[in-house]
Amino acid sequence: MVKVVVGTQWGDEGKGKIIDFLAQDMDIVARYQGGGNAGHTVVLEDKKYVFHLIPSGILYPDKICIIGNGVVLDPVSLFEEIEYLEKNGVSMEGRLFIAENAHVTLPYHKILDQIEDKFRGKGALGTTGRGIGTTYADKFNRIGVRVIDFIEDDIFMEKLKIALKLKNYLFREYYKEEMLAVDKIYKETEIYRQRIKKMVKNVTLYLNEEIDKGKNILAEGAQGTFLDIDFGTYPYVTASNSIAGGACTGLGISPKKITHITGVVKSYTTRVGMGPFPTELKDDDGEFLRSAGNEYGATTGRPRRCGWFDAVISRFAASINGLDEFVMTKLDVLTGIKKIKVAVAYKFDGELYKNYPFNTKVFSNCEAVYEELDGWSEDISSIREYNKLPDNAKRYVERIEELIEVPITKISTGSSREQMVIR
Repeated sequence: MVKVVVGTQWGDEGKGKIIDFLAQDMDIVARYQGGGNAGHTVVLEDKKYVFHLIPSGILYPDKICIIGNGVVLDPVSLFEEIEYLEKNGVSMEGRLFIAENAHVTLPYHKILDQIEDKFRGKGALGTTGRGIGTTYADKFNRIGVRVIDFIEDDIFMEKLKIALKLKNYLFREYYKEEMLAVDKIYKETEIYRQRIKKMVKNVTLYLNEEIDKGKNILAEGAQGTFLDIDFGTYPYVTASNSIAGGACTGLGISPKKITHITGVVKSYTTRVGMGPFPTELKDDDGEFLRSAGNEYGATTGRPRRCGWFDAVISRFAASINGLDEFVMTKLDVLTGIKKIKVAVAYKFDGELYKNYPFNTKVFSNCEAVYEELDGWSEDISSIREYNKLPDNAKRYVERIEELIEVPITKISTGSSREQMVIR
């Protein structure tokens, strides 16, 4: 079995917990895109773990974890994460592998990321500043450094000289910033090149062999569908394909080998950074969702923008990802709200839009058309059986299920692994 887990909003849907929950039945957990900008949170025995690069399945001591070729790898972030996990009793010796052909984030990528977003002025994207987009840009400009190049001293030096010749021209002539020294970066990264060698693997070959043996693979995406470079709210997107199809190119596996696709959706909607958000709430309800849901970025700490559930984008996400099921998270956060709204369409310039519009003008200026449902006041955090949920909570889940046309098979009612309702 190859199961893909994908976010269906703007990220922050709670994928970390769901991946951790599903990983118990898997042999291998493989991350297929994104970089250190991801923030997957897992709560285990009241202890919170935040993952940026390492797949969430690493908490199971018998699981193999993979960082695929579609991921951009920051060695500094990677080893900070490894040390943090090891201090917390999580050993990954012999079970964390990195694709040879993944691209490496280097110091100049982070510097450029921050400078470029500042120079955009009003068009700033609000990036995390971690060099994700600039690393992907070098990959497609064909001046990137892959992991296999990074660990070969002579090849790395050669590629570093080529890249810095171009970057230093930008720093000096355009941005009026200090130039970077080849030798300094080469020396600073030496410790990471040595430490990473034993983790490097031909991941594509390995995964395909394991799939053919009948092993169970969980492909883990970062961010969400509407941050996808092609299908998201461009230009306020990430620099990779965060939809389920990215698992094929980000791991080197055929679409024919994917057997199941799970979409993770929050019971309301959040977004970090800039970009359109039709159901955003800038009132007491929005503040309630942020406070009750602890809506602050796991990577940046930035407060998330909060709004009502948007069935229009979720239905589009179900279609483009080919979802077999939805897992709904944070249903418990809605407890105490008397009237809960769900967006079923958009209105713009006298027209009604029932489907997600790629037209930036429409999506940035549309008004959400809502249905209103009664809320509930009962605490649902300890409930494990669907029929024990309050009637209004069940009506809410079932109405959303009708609107998005995909079954909601699991419902998260809290942050810990055990707080899950299976339908």
